[in-house]
Amino acid sequence: MPIPDIVVLDTCVLISSVLRGVLLRLADKSCFQPAWSEVIGDEWRRNVARVWEVEPALIQAEWAALQHAYPAADQGDISGFKDGLIHSDPKDWHVVAAARAALAKQAGARVAVVTRNLKDFRRSELRRLGIELMDPDQLLVRCWMQHRSDLEAILEQVIGERAATGRSPEPLHEMLKRERLFRLNKICDASV
Repeated sequence: MPIPDIVVLDTCVLISSVLRGVLLRLADKSCFQPAWSEVIGDEWRRNVARVWEVEPALIQAEWAALQHAYPAADQGDISGFKDGLIHSDPKDWHVVAAARAALAKQAGARVAVVTRNLKDFRRSELRRLGIELMDPDQLLVRCWMQHRSDLEAILEQVIGERAATGRSPEPLHEMLKRERLFRLNKICDASV
């Protein structure tokens, strides 16, 4: 299966510092283009403030840095792209709308929504719109198949960075299990 050209990263994916770091580094390697919306950014800032318990100014600065690093990711006003959505959870229409906006900007591109909350999206509705639905593990397995050396280097880099911040050293398989990347973990174990 090919890697989508554009990947809409749902809030639940962006909130994990490990997943965010791995996925955005893959984007830096031109594996795919990341996409999101201001609504996803608002959700991210609100949830990160609650989970990380840090100053709002630091969270805002982090989001501004993401916007600066990936200027094409923000899909702008997506409200009109919610029209006609019926079957997916209305609370997640903004995610589908971001994918539709990305598809409208780049007709013919392969676009996917990457989320941990697959149950909130109706696969048939997205398929009808030309949008794929996958979880982070599925995307990373595809990236492994096509960009293995890049992904291996990125995973090692993330482990090293976590250790450099004072966290106790964590083997790759433990980090992947904690991040619920079970298929990727299985592939990594088999390749050793």
